[in-house]
Amino acid sequence: MTTFALIGAGPGLGLSTARRFGAAGHSVALIARNAQRLDGLTAELAGEGIEARGFAADVLDIESLTAALYAAAAALGPIEILQYSPVPRADFMKAVLDTSADDLDAPLAFSVKGAVTAVNAVLPGMRELGRGTLLFVNGSSAVRPNPNVAGTSIAFAAESAYAHMLHGTLAPQNIHVAQLIIPGAIRPDAEHSSPDALAQRLYAIHRERDAFRHYAEPLPD
Repeated sequence: MTTFALIGAGPGLGLSTARRFGAAGHSVALIARNAQRLDGLTAELAGEGIEARGFAADVLDIESLTAALYAAAAALGPIEILQYSPVPRADFMKAVLDTSADDLDAPLAFSVKGAVTAVNAVLPGMRELGRGTLLFVNGSSAVRPNPNVAGTSIAFAAESAYAHMLHGTLAPQNIHVAQLIIPGAIRPDAEHSSPDALAQRLYAIHRERDAFRHYAEPLPD
C-alpha cells in the first residue's frame, strides 16, 4: 500500500479528496495545523474503512512540515501522491497598492517555500517507488493576477512556475506533476467545483498523467 499525503486538510475539498484516494486503496496522511480537526477527519475516514492518520504541521515551519511528511511515510507507507492545497490566510489578500515588500514574505513562504519543502521531502520515496504524482491546487489568481489579492496572485504565480518546471524535469522519472485551477468558490451544489467533483478530477489527473495545467471550470470573462 502506498500513501496519499494531503497538505491543507480540511472538511471540504480535503476530506473529499482523501476519501477518493482512500477508496482507491491508498492510506491517507492528513497534514494541517489544527490537531483537533485532524482527529475528527481521520475518525470520519476510519469509519468508512480508510486507513488515515493526521500529522500536525504548519507550512510556514519548514522543520515541522518535513517531519510530518517523514512521519507519515514511516507510519503509513511510502508517499506516492502528494497534494499541496493549503488555504491562504486572509491577510495575504491585500490590494496591490496596499501591499509592501514585507507583506510578501508570508505568502511566498506559504505557497513557494512550503511547496519546495514538501516536494523535497517526498521525492526520494517516489524515486524509490519508481512512480509518483505531485498535485498543486490553486485559485484563478495563479493564472490571472488579481490586483485586489496581490499577495496570493504573486505567490500563486511563483508556485505555478515552480510546479511547471517540475513537470518537465520529473516526467522522465515517471513522476507526474500537475496543477488544478479552481476559478471560483468551492460549493457543494456546483457541478464541476463541488468538493466531490474536484476530488474525482484530481484522482483522474493522477491516473491519466497527461497535461500540466487543468481547469475545474473555464475562467470567467
